[in-house]
Amino acid sequence: MASDTLIFSIGSERFRARLRRDLAPLSCDYLLGLLPYVGQVIHARWSGEALWAPLAAVVPPDLTLPRESATADPTPGQVLLYAGERSVPELYIPYGVNRFACKHGSLEGNLVMSIEDGLERLAGIGPEVLWKGARELRIEVSP
Repeated sequence: MASDTLIFSIGSERFRARLRRDLAPLSCDYLLGLLPYVGQVIHARWSGEALWAPLAAVVPPDLTLPRESATADPTPGQVLLYAGERSVPELYIPYGVNRFACKHGSLEGNLVMSIEDGLERLAGIGPEVLWKGARELRIEVSP
């Protein structure tokens, strides 16, 4: 791929995101293999101001990705990929104050992309998803 730029869309809102191969090369390669991806985001009920996209439909349940730049404390717009033993595979998308977790406790995910524009729009989408329900998520390589 010539560019490490992705188009990340939630509903009708589009964002430019940078693939973070420098921090999680194996996880980024895995994510690229899922693209173009179409699914849904819902509110991350255990984690504060964040959204998550369950990946169980496209990721085998027994897949475990190695820890690469793993964190439980991403900043808004730092998208994590989690495939481990404590929870279902997912993309985690923080938009405000958050701590990545599941019903079993804290999780750490690999930082696979950083949303580079429109963080204020992302922060507006979060409460809408919380109160009005799931939105479509699309991720594709930028042309």
